Amino acid sequence: MQSPRRRSVDLEAGFAGDEGVTQEMAVFHDGGVVTESRNPFRRFRSAVLAITATRRFKIVLDSKKDSEREEVCGSHDHQATTRAAARLLYQSEEPVQVVGIEIPDEFGGIKLEEFVSSISRDDGLRVLKLCDGVTGLSRLLLTDLEKGICGSHEDIQRRRDIFGSNTYPLKKEGNFCMFLGEASRGFTLIVLVFAAMASLLLQIKTKTINHGWYEEAGIIITVILVIFVTAISNYNQSLQFEKVNDEKRKICIEVPADGVLVSGYSLQIGEYETMGTNKTVNKDTDIDPILISGSIVEDGIGTMLVTRVGMNTQWRMPMASIPLYTGRQTPLQPNQYLGCFGCFSYRVMPVTIVVAAVPEGLPLAVTLNIAYMSRKLGGEKALVQKLSACEAMGSATTIVCHKTGTLTLNQMEVVDVCAGGVRPQNLDTMSELSPLQISLIAEGIALNTNGSVYHPEGGSEDSEPEVFGSATERAILNFGVKLGMNFDEIKSKSTIFRVSPFNSSRKRRGVAVQLHDSQVRVHWKGAAKAILAFCEGYMARDNIASMDQEKISQFENIIDDMCNEGLRCAALAYRNYPEGDIHRNEAFTNIPESNLVLLAIIGIKDSCRPGIGDSIEQCRNAGIKVCMVTGDDLLTAKAIAMECGILTATSDINTTILASNFSSMSDAEREEIAENILVMGRSSPEENHLLLKELRKKGHVVAATGKGIRDAPSLRQADISLAMGIGGTAIAKECSDIIVLDDNFASILTVIQWGRSLYTNIQRFVQFRLTVSASALIICVVVAIHSHEIPLNVAQLLWVNLLIDTFGALALASEPPIDNLMRRSPVRKGAPFITKLMWAKFVLQVAYQVTALLLLNFRGESILKLENKSVDHAYKVKNTLVFNSFVFCQVFNEFECRTLDQTNMFSGILKNHLFLGTIIITVILQVIVIECLGIFISTVRLDWKQWLISIGIGFFSQVAGRFPFQAFPYLRN
Repeated sequence: MQSPRRRSVDLEAGFAGDEGVTQEMAVFHDGGVVTESRNPFRRFRSAVLAITATRRFKIVLDSKKDSEREEVCGSHDHQATTRAAARLLYQSEEPVQVVGIEIPDEFGGIKLEEFVSSISRDDGLRVLKLCDGVTGLSRLLLTDLEKGICGSHEDIQRRRDIFGSNTYPLKKEGNFCMFLGEASRGFTLIVLVFAAMASLLLQIKTKTINHGWYEEAGIIITVILVIFVTAISNYNQSLQFEKVNDEKRKICIEVPADGVLVSGYSLQIGEYETMGTNKTVNKDTDIDPILISGSIVEDGIGTMLVTRVGMNTQWRMPMASIPLYTGRQTPLQPNQYLGCFGCFSYRVMPVTIVVAAVPEGLPLAVTLNIAYMSRKLGGEKALVQKLSACEAMGSATTIVCHKTGTLTLNQMEVVDVCAGGVRPQNLDTMSELSPLQISLIAEGIALNTNGSVYHPEGGSEDSEPEVFGSATERAILNFGVKLGMNFDEIKSKSTIFRVSPFNSSRKRRGVAVQLHDSQVRVHWKGAAKAILAFCEGYMARDNIASMDQEKISQFENIIDDMCNEGLRCAALAYRNYPEGDIHRNEAFTNIPESNLVLLAIIGIKDSCRPGIGDSIEQCRNAGIKVCMVTGDDLLTAKAIAMECGILTATSDINTTILASNFSSMSDAEREEIAENILVMGRSSPEENHLLLKELRKKGHVVAATGKGIRDAPSLRQADISLAMGIGGTAIAKECSDIIVLDDNFASILTVIQWGRSLYTNIQRFVQFRLTVSASALIICVVVAIHSHEIPLNVAQLLWVNLLIDTFGALALASEPPIDNLMRRSPVRKGAPFITKLMWAKFVLQVAYQVTALLLLNFRGESILKLENKSVDHAYKVKNTLVFNSFVFCQVFNEFECRTLDQTNMFSGILKNHLFLGTIIITVILQVIVIECLGIFISTVRLDWKQWLISIGIGFFSQVAGRFPFQAFPYLRN
């Protein structure tokens, strides 16, 4: 944990953690890093072994450099010299003063960098012994194992020069020229350019150089425009992804580091990724103290002395080899092209290629939609890490959500206490309790915690101390402060020699301490009923009373009363060992849990988030089930679920279950009951994983939240994984698809709404693109077969492709979510992407466009009254009008495709500036092409009446497409 008073700086070799601020370690997976810890009590920097994750790295060893170091470290001369230097280092009994002394360049004739680097996984223990263990190594590095580095900025810079910096090179995305090259490698575009060049040569040969190149040059120019527009779009897209990754790095700034264990309790390390072993390794300071990046911390806490950082770690992690944007296709991106091209020849005339659809449109639409969504979600407190999650989120049918911090505020406060069977009315004074009771409660709170209490220097006696730790720890520590607990004094009067860290399966934490009078005392803290089960007595004012069955029932009823009020119940208990029964140098194999004395039962309130009830109701209306999982007692969970709206007065009793009961069922029973569960109490990550597995078996698209170390398997099991940005550990964030930056359930609802909007936007573009492709293809084929002519030449179709694919994708990708999206049921797996209504609208649109434009093609001269014009001019005017009308049909079709149902197609259009902008640009460019650039695409200028005819044909396509649905209401369904 980092104090809010201090800003982040780089770790350097020689940083060591302080036991006063050691944290419970997070799971370390894929790539290893060391995060900093800031001690608010002192003015020094320290590092705590809080192992987190960056992203999946490729492990690349610098074999040459490693072999050189092994040769140096393995030589006999090196060992002898090092031992001699170590003896000289320890001739003085006085500790090395690190302030003002520069770190040496060499140690025993060996460069210090090479010596420290030789502390590897295989050779580390031997090298440590050469310098008399970690204490000697800390002296060598001029580092205080309690205070860390106390050197100046010049000393820090010198350490960076010797050992390297804890940074890694980031691979930059390609420049615009690279994207230009990729865009120009499309097969269709290459064929068009070669065909145009061949046709150009034939035209110049058969005609003249002055008149035989316009159409072919138009094709080449249009292809160049398509290439540039595609490259610009992809380049901008790359920049947007870079911005997303920048935001991601702000959330979790991590670097790899290797080190040596200074102290630790119950430290279990999984070296699966780094060593290829399948078992957990027990780390201690004597037998195996070497810690390397890439490991998984399964359990325990510890402090590490950093020896290597960044790109100098033993398992080098070349971040530069991993691109920020992989370019992988998402599920909605097509595997096949929607369009086709064909070759037509007439009388040994030049080859004409008719392009019905250049296939860049649909992938571009998907990419633009995801980019637009990702950018918008960033402002809505959701950071998208995996693009496929944007699409899957719209189909979510179930959300398996943690209670604490997501449904609740995670702002905990002790509001109820029972000590010795008494429930004091005033928690600030606890006047009903004896001084001995208060003293023991305060001692148990101060010693058995991962948190800390900081009293600002120079502050008045009345100033409030700062409390650090998890939300639960802060609540209990604040309660202790109210009791008059002097945190620093209690810590100074005792020595902790064994710790049993809290984990989700045991639901408790214990410490064994030696007090100033040599007495040994064990303190336990955890779930109230779990602690109560080990108690054989309770503290009743100044004496210990026995715990009979009646008293046990009384305490259980008190716990149930607190739980029914929605309180999280914890209990404090202790046990004394008389002097002489155990000595300081004898550590418990396991901290004793029997014969405990109950000190107090504490009720902690965690209020629900404001507006959570409305969010849950919106999920219910959207056909999404919310399942709450929590480690709290089932009674507490049910009370919170009722307050949030997950449970109602009419909810079936089978919707709530104890996690242990669920896990003990058979596979068939679990599968049957899983989709009915709304609340699971006393749930562990393993049981959460089991629930997710059963839900997916039933065909549900499951979104799951996670924030803890052991939530990683559950996050990987879910279809969409969401990590909490505030309360989540780094490994949870790395395993997730989306990071909810404010830990708010309402933000998850926003992601679902945008996911549904993404799916709908792609449907819009598919319907639009199918209409364009089918209409163009049918018109060209019919006319070619009938009259051996092509009404829409290659240049015109390329121009349509540029306008429709690029600008159409941009326009339809910018549609924001509409309210009725959350009043529909989610799209199930396997549901047809193109709905019946979309097919009906497609058929009507294509039928109208083909009929109108074929009629204009075959009867255009008479309709336009061009009989008195020259044949050549009349032919060009007719073809120009067909081309212009086709473009305006697609322009108005964009309006129609904004709504997949039969609602008003102009609804909310004034708020969508991007859509209006692309439509205006499309019309302006079409006018410029017809009026100014006709020589390149074989068109002529049109008069104002002909322009009105083109616009009218396009406009009436909407009337023709909507009339059947308005006239026959049953078609709307």
